[in-house]
Parts: sequence; structure tokens; C-alpha cells
Amino acid sequence: MHKYLSLLLFAWIAFWSCEDEKDKTVPTEVKLWGMTYIIEATDSLILKSQNLSGNIPKEIGYLTNLTHLDLSSNQISGFIPVEIGKLTSLISLKLQNNDISGTIPPEIGDLVNLNHLNIGHNNISGSIPLELFNLNKLEYLFLGSNDISGSIPQEIGTLTNLKYLSFYSNDITGSIPIEIGGLVNLQNLQLFANQISGFIPSSLGNLSNINTLMIHFNQLSGLIPDEICNLDLTFSSNFAIRLDNNNLCPPYPACITDYVGEQNTSICD
Repeated sequence: MHKYLSLLLFAWIAFWSCEDEKDKTVPTEVKLWGMTYIIEATDSLILKSQNLSGNIPKEIGYLTNLTHLDLSSNQISGFIPVEIGKLTSLISLKLQNNDISGTIPPEIGDLVNLNHLNIGHNNISGSIPLELFNLNKLEYLFLGSNDISGSIPQEIGTLTNLKYLSFYSNDITGSIPIEIGGLVNLQNLQLFANQISGFIPSSLGNLSNINTLMIHFNQLSGLIPDEICNLDLTFSSNFAIRLDNNNLCPPYPACITDYVGEQNTSICD
């Protein structure tokens, strides 16, 4: 009898262990917005301008072979799911022009192969997560036109492959970190329409490849560093450089004197 009961107990444990394993089995396909995708065969998901709505399904995290994910220009709402961090093969992630809210999940820092990240023109709030600066292959980083707050972390200087950096039209405060001057591959820097204060760092003069510098409509103060004249910019063009609508004080460097635009100089000595 004892031996018989032991066999029954063993069979019962084995049965439920198999059931648990079934629950953990990774599916072979997933359904997203009414379409079915075979996991192994799906390496690109381009659903731009498809009138998609609702949340990004957490099941998207099963598509681990994805290298390109484009959900831009839809009516997607809700948060960016943490499961997005499982897509470690991603090279390009485009979520711009939606109604996505919430914060940037720290799991986005797991996408270490990412070259292109665009989550602009949404309702993203909160601060920029430090995990974002794990993405040292990034060349294009667009967070513009959201509700992002807090300061620009000094860790921005670790993204040395950046060519395009856009944080415009947010609620960013604090100063421009001097570490931005180490982004020697940067071609386009857009920080305008925030609440950025403090001085313009002289390190910006190190941006030898810059062709667009937009830092207008902020609270920048003090003197414009002479190093700004090191930049190979057409200072007379509003498409190349804008410093207007700040609190910058004269005297201005010769290269920019005629192009500083409107400044609030009431706090200047």
C-alpha cells in the first residue's frame, strides 16, 4: 500500500510539473491588432499610418527576432510596455506621432543594438531614464514634443555615435551639460522650447560636425562663449542656428552679434 501511494504521489507531481511547463512554453505565433505573426519568421514590423489604436500589446515582446519596429503615426495610447526590452535585436524603434503616455521604461536600456530611437510627438512624461545611455550605438535620438521633465543627464556624453539629438518642446530644466561637447559626430542638436537655464557651455565649440544648433526659447543666461565661432555654421541662417528668446548678455561674439535675436537682458550686469 505504501509503495502504491508513493507511485500515485509521483504521478501527481509529474502531471502538474508538465502542466507548469506547458504554461511556460513560448508560443510560435502572436496576434497583434488582429493580425497573426509567426515569431521565428518576423524580423520586421512596419505598421506606420495603419489607424492602429489601443495599447501596444505586451505580447510584442515575443517577437525577439525583430530588427525594425515602426508603429508611428497611429492612434496608439497607453504606456510603452516593459516587454519592449526583450526585443534586443532591434536596430530601429519608431513610435512617434501617437498618443502614448506614461514614462520611458528603463527596460529600453536593454536594446543595446538600437541605432534609431524616435518616440517624439506623444504624451511621454517623467525624466529621461539613465538606462537610456546604455545604448551606445545610437545615432538618432528623438524625444521631442512630449512632456518630459527633469534635466539632461551628464551621461548624455556616453552616446558618442549620436548624429541627431532632439529634445525640443518638453519641460526640461537644468543646464546644458558640458558633456554634450564630447559628441563630436553630432550634426543636429535641437533643445529649443524648454526651460533650460544656466550658461551655454564653451564645449559646444567642439562640435565640429554640427550643421544645425537650435537652443532658442529657453532661459539661458550669461555670455555666449567665443568658442561658438569655432562652429562651421551659417550664422545668418535661422535654419542653421537660433539663440533667440533667452536671457543672453552682451557683448556677443563677433560671428553672432547680428544674429542673436531678441534677448531679455534685464538681468545682465
